[in-house]
Amino acid sequence: MSHDLPTTTYKINRERVDTEFIRNKLKFKSLGVKNSFNEKYPHVKKFFDDHGIDLGKIRAHSAKVIATGALTGTLLFAPPMGVKNLPQLTEVVKNMTDGQALGSNIPYQELLLNNLHAILPQKIGPLDRSTEKSLEQVFQQIIGINARAGLEGEHLNTTYGYIGAEQHLMRYPGDTMATHPKIPEHDEGMAPGRGAWGYVPAKNETWYAVVQTLYLPDWNTRQPYLQNWYKYRKVLIVNTINGNAVVADIADAGPAAFTGKHFGGSPEVMNYLGGPRYKKGPVIVFFVDDPNNKVPLGPVEYNIVNIPGVELTQA
Repeated sequence: MSHDLPTTTYKINRERVDTEFIRNKLKFKSLGVKNSFNEKYPHVKKFFDDHGIDLGKIRAHSAKVIATGALTGTLLFAPPMGVKNLPQLTEVVKNMTDGQALGSNIPYQELLLNNLHAILPQKIGPLDRSTEKSLEQVFQQIIGINARAGLEGEHLNTTYGYIGAEQHLMRYPGDTMATHPKIPEHDEGMAPGRGAWGYVPAKNETWYAVVQTLYLPDWNTRQPYLQNWYKYRKVLIVNTINGNAVVADIADAGPAAFTGKHFGGSPEVMNYLGGPRYKKGPVIVFFVDDPNNKVPLGPVEYNIVNIPGVELTQA
């Protein structure tokens, strides 16, 4: 008796095979399995019914879920178009360490600017968490300030934006520019009304900042808490063009969105960041992590030496 090889292709005699009978048998078997499953696992049946899942089409549903997950993963992890490759945090730290090892050959200001140019995207706007984390390391290592993009669960809508010149705030009823300290040139004068938190004590008014608390997504629902949390909260403001840095406290809310600015600074803040003619420019604004209130308000004098080709003040 001869045997066909395993590779032999068998030809089916369609006249002898009742395909309709087989299809009905399979359908009947499927219904039986489905009914048995529903009887044994009623809680699973309820879950499927609540979510509109047909047990008979579970494989098709699984394929759809897997395909959706794969597509979502591709979109999430694909690098955004038009954004330059950001350096890894380890690379940033290494650059800072190498620069510090050279001692006085590389001024801290130049080291800061080199890192800012390498880390920051070309477009000014909200930063992703990895970029903010790199900047936190840079500020800690070079400027010496423990600054955070997010602190105690709070975060501004953007930490990279434009700052604009603000006026002096009233320190007490009847305060006027006749008795109020001012910068030598191009002083902005006195604001007609009080700040967002009323009259500002003299110790908080000189080096004050303005942030857009009114545009925070949860401002209306958490206003009492947020209003207290932001009041005189210290921030580190870094001019990304020349590297000048100042610690200020939040004493007012604004600017309005239509101005194209995201932050504001007192005349003293703006004067230090870029000079008496400096009225608008790109900055980084991070919260200062200072639970023991040891970081003073005012200029951060880390960059004593000027860099050739970089103007510390705007002429």
